[in-house]
Formats: sequence, structure tokens, C-alpha cells
Amino acid sequence: MGQSKSSSPMTGDSAGSLLVVAQGNDSVTRIDPESGAKLFTLKTREVRAHEVAVSPDGHWAYLPIYGDSGVGMPGSSGRDIEVLDLQKGTLTPSGIDLGRPVRPHCAKFGPDGLLYVTAELDNAIDVIDPSQGKKIASIDTREPESHMLAITRDGKRGYTANVGSGTVSVLDLVARKPLAVIPVAETVQRISLSVDDRWVFTSDQKKPRLAVIDTDTQKVANWIPLPSIGYGTAPTPDGKWLLVSMPDASQVAVVDLSAMKVDRTISVGVHPVQILVRSDQPLAYVSSMGDGKVSVLDLKEWKVTKTLDIAPGADGLGWVAGK
Repeated sequence: MGQSKSSSPMTGDSAGSLLVVAQGNDSVTRIDPESGAKLFTLKTREVRAHEVAVSPDGHWAYLPIYGDSGVGMPGSSGRDIEVLDLQKGTLTPSGIDLGRPVRPHCAKFGPDGLLYVTAELDNAIDVIDPSQGKKIASIDTREPESHMLAITRDGKRGYTANVGSGTVSVLDLVARKPLAVIPVAETVQRISLSVDDRWVFTSDQKKPRLAVIDTDTQKVANWIPLPSIGYGTAPTPDGKWLLVSMPDASQVAVVDLSAMKVDRTISVGVHPVQILVRSDQPLAYVSSMGDGKVSVLDLKEWKVTKTLDIAPGADGLGWVAGK
């Protein structure tokens, strides 16, 4: 059973709080990014969660249990999604069983209120109804190692980064069927959409470049050279910039989307992976697996304003909006 290390189920301040999944000690931490105070830290029951999704009402967080290995590597394979009650600060007695080991990884809520979770070993996206606490459908991606997922604002399309095959699958989330598979590179990682859903971004893992996919033509329209191999990406709410983590450089690249080129780089923690951009303030959070920290970026000044100590292997990020 997961146990809270806080004395009470604190819920954070009115400005909101950050959830950080740490692979190094199989935990999820809720932290006030303003003060740096940890509201609670929980151990997951199973090994190991990488990502987290927060329900639209801010009451629940969902932790897909991936297993103890990396993508395409031998090891254990998870079959569950653990559910965190954010008001109580505890894991619910039971999670969501996906029926068999599928290595669930990335979880995203659609505007329909359903939870979409990558199921790597099934080459699929599992569709979860949180109100029922169970899987209600599965969408074939046609490709192995569908690791990460991005969903359009209207909820009609999904895009998966298929790591080992170096492709992106295009999914019809309404009809629940695959539409296309886009060849990109030998290996890719992570995926995001521009604010207007015009572009899909994914990082080549063999060369320092970022693929820009046109969502109308479903083809790679451009390559953006990077100073180092990229990983996670996240656009700013105004649509002007794209942030790209570069693990080997311990930096974030800032891409000017009007010019489709890198404008600057910012030094962050060791081996940065995931980026979460606030929608209500010009701030972004960057988790770093190498030192277990989260860097807070000021997107007006383009600098790190503070560093939050989390736990070894800090990875997945989620935002809990203030009340």
C-alpha cells in the first residue's frame, strides 16, 4: 500500500500545485512550486510509474504502471493504472486493471472526459472510462512501442510516438481506428502538438534534429536542427515558442516557431526529460532524471528562477489547478 509521508492530506494553495513522478524511488510527490514545500510523497504499490495524468476536476491523478525496464528492453511489464485521490492524499484501494501486461505509459485526458493510455505491448491506445474505472476500448496504432501520445484540442485526433519503429501513428479517436502511419526517423521519442494543432513535433533520437509534421498532409514538412539530441517538447500558450529538452546537454532549447529555428538555449538540471508549461502564468517546469530536480523557467526572462528538489529519477509531471 502507498503511504503518505505528510502528516495530513494537504491540498496545496489557491495557485495550484505540481505532481512529479520519480522513477528512482517509485514515488509521486505533490509540491507547492512557489514555496518548494512538499505537500506529500507517496510510494506506488507496483514498479514503476513514469507518467501522471490529472483529472479535469483536479480530484484524481492516474499513474500507469510501466514496469522496471526501458522501452523495448527486457524486464517486468505492468498491467495496471494506480489512482491517487488528491483530496485525501492517498492511493485508492484498487486501481484500473488493463486485463494483461501491456506496459501502459503515457496517459492523457481528452475533452470527452475519457482517459487515453498508451499500451506498448499491444501496439495500441487503451481507452479508459474513469467513472467506471475500467477499459472500454482499444485503438490499434499499427506500430510497436507506441510510447507517448498527443491529442488535438477538439479530441478528434491522436498522435503517438512509436519509439523503435521511428514512426508517428495518426488515430481517429471518435471512430477509434488508425488513419495513417508517418515514417519519421530510425528512432523517435516524445510528441507534442502546436497550440493550433497545425504541427506535430517529435525528436529524432539518432541525430540532433526535431521533426515538424504537417497535420494536413500527414508528412514531415520540416526538420529543425538542434544543438543536441532532443527529447520532450512543449509549446507556449501563445503559440510562438516550443521548448525542447536536451538530456545530454542538460539544456532546454527554445524554438521560434515562426522561423522554425532555435532562438536560444537555457541550462537546467542534469538530464532533463519532461516539460510542463503553465497556461495561466509565463512559467514552465522541467524535470531532470539525472539529479532528481525540477527547474522552474521564467518564460519572460528566459531563465531558471528556482530549483525544486524532488527525488531520484524525476520524470513525469502533472498540474493540479488551484481552487
